[in-house]
Amino acid sequence: MKKLLMLLAAAAMMASMAQADAKTGQKTYLKSFKAKFGMNGTKFAAEHTVSEWEELFDNNAAGFIKEYSERFPAAAGILNNPSMVDKLQDVGDFAKEYGSDSGNVPSCG
Repeated sequence: MKKLLMLLAAAAMMASMAQADAKTGQKTYLKSFKAKFGMNGTKFAAEHTVSEWEELFDNNAAGFIKEYSERFPAAAGILNNPSMVDKLQDVGDFAKEYGSDSGNVPSCG
């Protein structure tokens, strides 16, 4: 019984940590990209499926940087900024959490 409770507590903690990254990514998206991309967080996250987002954010978000720099040239500078690498991973967590096939809807409207 004790092992089961410890396992459940660990699972809950891991789930909240993953959610925290998605929340941080949502905040980063709203602050850094919403105006440049011209879409709210809900529309942004729904642009791709979860697996498509995973591919775009592989290799330090190389696919995401390439696609969104081409689509939104005004965002290229911030997307290619080395100081954004960690923040882009959080944006990726946000996008994957709320991808078009995830069944989740962000509260950022």
